[in-house]
Amino acid sequence: MTYSRFEELPVWLEAIRLAENVYNMTESKNWTGSRSLRDQLERAALSVSNNIAEGFERGTTNELLAFLYIARGSAGEVRSMLCFLERRGGFANFKSQISNLKSIAESCSRQLRAWADHLQNSEIKGQRHLTEKTRSSYRSRKEADEFQNQLLSILPPDHPMRKGK
Repeated sequence: MTYSRFEELPVWLEAIRLAENVYNMTESKNWTGSRSLRDQLERAALSVSNNIAEGFERGTTNELLAFLYIARGSAGEVRSMLCFLERRGGFANFKSQISNLKSIAESCSRQLRAWADHLQNSEIKGQRHLTEKTRSSYRSRKEADEFQNQLLSILPPDHPMRKGK
């Protein structure tokens, strides 16, 4: 599926959910952490979605990849701080929220990693590099591959052309 806006991306939606839930926890009247810890946790959580958005808008695959890894790093930073909170005595009342937040952050990390892996194996250099010539070439290659797959599918299973694929 092709996305035209970062707001449509499932990983961005998950990252926004992470930030919203972090803010819900840190803005709670029961929050006992320092202002600096609160600030760092909020900034890291919001950084995940912001880096996804910035990378998406940059227009090149290489830049997108760089920002996806920054976003993934921020998700790891959130998880690290949540692990710290679990070890602190004053946060026992947030145990279920912390567990939920860690799961959301891990989900973001997994999605970002899968997307990065996919992009690293892609021939597409990014929207900024797309011209009518590159679009036409990409379509032609895709159509040729699909036609080849159709031809191969009608060959007998033991045909030498099928084994070479």
